[in-house]
Amino acid sequence: MKIDDLYKNFRNCSGVSTDTRKLQQDCMYFALKGDNFDGNQFVQKAFDGGAKYCVVDDTEVIINTNCIYVEDVLTTLQNLATYHRNAINIPIISLTGSNGKTTTKELINTVLASTYNVKATVGNLNNHIGVPLTLLSFSEDLDFGIVEMGANHQKEIDFLSGIAQPDYGLITNFGKAHLEGFGSIEGVIKGKSELYDHLKANEKTAFINTDDEKQVIQIGDYANISTFGTHLDNDCVITFDSANPYVTLIYDDIKIESQLIGDYNYGNIAVAVAIGKYFDVTSENIKKAIESYQPANNRSEIIEKGSTKIILDAYNANPTSMLAALHNLKQLNAENKYLFLGDMFELGADAEKEHQEIVDFIEQNFQTHIHIIGKNFYKTNSNASIYKHSSFEDLKPILKDLDLNNATVLIKGSRGMALERILDFI
Repeated sequence: MKIDDLYKNFRNCSGVSTDTRKLQQDCMYFALKGDNFDGNQFVQKAFDGGAKYCVVDDTEVIINTNCIYVEDVLTTLQNLATYHRNAINIPIISLTGSNGKTTTKELINTVLASTYNVKATVGNLNNHIGVPLTLLSFSEDLDFGIVEMGANHQKEIDFLSGIAQPDYGLITNFGKAHLEGFGSIEGVIKGKSELYDHLKANEKTAFINTDDEKQVIQIGDYANISTFGTHLDNDCVITFDSANPYVTLIYDDIKIESQLIGDYNYGNIAVAVAIGKYFDVTSENIKKAIESYQPANNRSEIIEKGSTKIILDAYNANPTSMLAALHNLKQLNAENKYLFLGDMFELGADAEKEHQEIVDFIEQNFQTHIHIIGKNFYKTNSNASIYKHSSFEDLKPILKDLDLNNATVLIKGSRGMALERILDFI
């Protein structure tokens, strides 16, 4: 079926789905394949669950005229998303980066939503499937669509940019994330900068944090930019005020007091402020939006249990974000500090070196109550003040006996470590 004919069918549906467990009535079901499943095998279940059409790439599963055969379901989903993006023709803001993507996306969404009709990526659906699903959820009555894009190897951001075709774009930062796929920090910078390459090639606008020298270098002499940061010659001047523990900043002579911890969140907040200014959101609305945003889903949350203050940052971790969290804890005005740090994943050949560097930093800056968890941390060399646990199960007996009254606790690790389980023992 040609893409324009498929699109006509799509416009008569309530939306799209790739999971028969989460079907909308009258949706279009895309029978994707994975390593351990084949969506083609669930066509009857999809129709029984309310699907109006099923897009398949296996002729043997066609059971009625509402089965639409294509050569490749995933490619068709991606092509349909781009077709829809061009048909509704709303401004698209795309963002990527090593750390803070989802938080930044939510902040931008909150600021723009104070004035406009906006929709953004749900959660972190930011890959080759999530980006198309996000685009297909947008409608022509929106003023903006915000698309988060993630990557763990070269050319992925280039590919996703081709699908989303953004009018505006930004990179939160360049850090030591997904080194296994990118190969090095230089590979990370090159891979994330594919968004800049796409914007340049299509003469679109980039938002640049001039306090980040790497971003300035990567954008080069491209003229179509809007700058923000602490320098007075920026298009949007934003002054960092403090982060003890919550980030506050000054914009347009107004003090904005966020509910985000850590000076590493300054850039995430600043770009949301800058985008709000660029699109004529009032300073008062920007302030209200930023101050109303509360982090969730294990991202830089502060949780208080009795006299224990917990910094829960266990959604993900890499060497850059881990060091940022440790620097933040170090400068906090608290005496009784506890560290629970879990392994950082997807570091490839650099895993041993990067985990050891984190341990070396801890030894130089913290003296007591240090617990590191996971196979990689367990293999590091450390002094007797650091308690090493090969797994969470190894840590559990210790947790039951800890006295965390009047303590400030940092919990940080990669998603696979699921260190939020520590909360059950506090």
